[in-house]
Amino acid sequence: MRTLLVDHTDLTRSVRGALAQCGFAVDVARTLEEASTAICFVSYEIMLLELALPDGDSLDWLRQLRRDGHSIPAIIMSDLNDRDRRIAIFNGGADDFLPKPVSGDELVARMRAVLRRSTQVTDPILEFGNLTFDPISRQACVAGRPLKIARRELTILEHLLNRAGRTVPRDQLEDSVYTFNHEVSANALEVGIYRLRGHLTKSAATISIKTTRGIGYVLELTETASA
Repeated sequence: MRTLLVDHTDLTRSVRGALAQCGFAVDVARTLEEASTAICFVSYEIMLLELALPDGDSLDWLRQLRRDGHSIPAIIMSDLNDRDRRIAIFNGGADDFLPKPVSGDELVARMRAVLRRSTQVTDPILEFGNLTFDPISRQACVAGRPLKIARRELTILEHLLNRAGRTVPRDQLEDSVYTFNHEVSANALEVGIYRLRGHLTKSAATISIKTTRGIGYVLELTETASA
């Protein structure tokens, strides 16, 4: 799940590490200017914002985003835990507020709660063939049995499931899996697809990944599932 962390403090590394362990692909912006550039190029599922940044107040920036029609869920973090300020933060368009210092476990729990609320109008569970995927808990199952796969393969699977039956361009898949800070080898995506195919085959999933030569990949039902 692609996440934008806008923070310039010493907590950045620990927060990013905690999120990565839970399946979040995290881009870090240290200023509001960098954050504005990032959201022009990437579709983020959620944002985490330090309140005070070197080039301004993130709440003012968030208010402008909301006026411009951006609905990306946002959590603001700060060591200023003032009641009136918290009220202003929520009125300004934040979905949650978390006082610093931040606990990694609590942050992940808050993020999942915000994401759950943002998808409550529809069933968030993705289904295709005998595979189901919960984007909030980050759990994939085949015929009800949990599928244990690495974060990157799980993110590839999620992206393909969201467009099941349609070809997903290679560059879109790479954008969903790898953050700006990753050094990506030329065949990294192919390796991830290869491993994911192996997991699907071993688990007797009724779906398969087909390569659309020169374009990307498509998730399809197997002949057995279609019969």
